[in-house]
Amino acid sequence: MVTPADLPEIKALLIAAARVGRDLSYSDMLLALGYRFSRPKMRSLCRLLDAIDEASRAAGEPELAVLVVRESDRLPGQGWWVGRRDTPADWTGPAARAFVSEKQRAAFAWWQDR
Repeated sequence: MVTPADLPEIKALLIAAARVGRDLSYSDMLLALGYRFSRPKMRSLCRLLDAIDEASRAAGEPELAVLVVRESDRLPGQGWWVGRRDTPADWTGPAARAFVSEKQRAAFAWWQDR
């Protein structure tokens, strides 16, 4: 299972991806951590991504979880969208793509300058 002990490595992988301007699929992220993809592992990963974003917001940094996406459409999964107040109503259409692209560009710009 993905555990809080993986948190520093997850953040390092996200920062490395941001610095080169790319996203990672959930499978890519789990494989990089040494895990095979499974739904329970993905859910554990998502909880840690939420914690990383919470810490990032507190530090005045852009979100990083937006860089972890589904392979099928390159958008974050439903869990990333739930509870947010700043998203478009449709989590899969052109407005969602534009919203995610904006958030990803902010992360890329921030980490490429550091």
